[in-house]
Amino acid sequence: MGKTFLYTEIQAAVPFEQFDWQQVNAALKSAPGLIRKTWLSGIGTHTIGGFYEFDSAENALAFAQGPFADEARRAGAPATTRLFDGDVVRDASLDLDSPYYT
Repeated sequence: MGKTFLYTEIQAAVPFEQFDWQQVNAALKSAPGLIRKTWLSGIGTHTIGGFYEFDSAENALAFAQGPFADEARRAGAPATTRLFDGDVVRDASLDLDSPYYT
């Protein structure tokens, strides 16, 4: 599996305007295998999460079970993570002009 996507969400109500994303971004830039992240903020719930692209399932899983899980524990909030195979959906994504495929 070459292209791996990770979805994460921390179920803590924090309006994004009050969230220190700059500090988190600085730490994320050193995450092994991270290619990019798109931040997500829950409409009406203010949950904070993201959609990540990693270079491998191993690096994505290591991030989800390590730094992301640690952050959720520090926040004292439940968290959700999901790994997705980006290779199997390549043609369907290209057909819809996904920016993750060129």
